[in-house]
Amino acid sequence: MPESKRRKKKATYTPPTAPAEVKESPRWWVPTAVVLMVVGMLWVVVTYIVQAAGPIPGIGNLNLGIGFVVLLVGFLMTLRWR
Repeated sequence: MPESKRRKKKATYTPPTAPAEVKESPRWWVPTAVVLMVVGMLWVVVTYIVQAAGPIPGIGNLNLGIGFVVLLVGFLMTLRWR
């Protein structure tokens, strides 16, 4: 009777190498993100209070866009924080 093939032994377990050094954000990263979010929110609030006549007069509702962009940049910075 023919003999069945034997299974090959798996390679021995080698633990993964030590993780690379954890990168940290610069110290100014979080304060900058918070300031941008606050400034963006204040920009939007001021635009609503003065009925699109400011903070930059003459551009109307683009003030809302500027406020939201500044707010969004601050939020995106929080996603990159380590």
